[in-house]
Amino acid sequence: MEPMDIVGKSKEDVSLPKATMFKIIKEMLPPDVRVARDAQDLIVECCVEFINLVSSESNEVCSREDKRTIAPEHVLKALEVLGFGEYIEEVYAAYEQHRQETLDSPKGGKFSGNEMTEEEALAEQQRMFAEARARMNNGLNLQQKQLDSEHASDS
Repeated sequence: MEPMDIVGKSKEDVSLPKATMFKIIKEMLPPDVRVARDAQDLIVECCVEFINLVSSESNEVCSREDKRTIAPEHVLKALEVLGFGEYIEEVYAAYEQHRQETLDSPKGGKFSGNEMTEEEALAEQQRMFAEARARMNNGLNLQQKQLDSEHASDS
C-alpha cells in the first residue's frame, strides 16, 4: 500500500499504539521467547496492513449491496472473500461476546461518571488478554490436531 493510499492520511497518521501492540505480542508468546524490535515493528505494520485490507474489502462488499454503512456481516463476507473463511466462526464468536459485554455494561459500553480505576482497567485488560490467548491457543491446538491427523493418514 502506498503512503497516501488511505483516504487523506499519510502512512504516519495511520498506525496502532505500539506499546499496546508490543504488550499483545508479548502476551501471546511463551515467556522464554523474545522478539526483536524490528520483528515487533514488522508485526505492527502487518496488523495495520491487514486492517486496511479488511476495511477496504468490507467497503467493497458494502458498496455492492448499495449500502452506505459497513455492517458486521460485510466484514465477515470480506474475510471470506480475502481467503480467511476458516476464521469467520471464531471472529463472529468474539464479536458476539464483545456485543454482549457492551450491552451488559452501563450506557452500552460508553464511560459514564463511574469510570474504572486504573487497577480495574488493568485487571480487565489482563482478563481480555487471557481470553484472547486461550482462543488463540485453542485454535493452534485444533490446527495441530488437523495436521497430526493429516500426517497420520499420509503414513
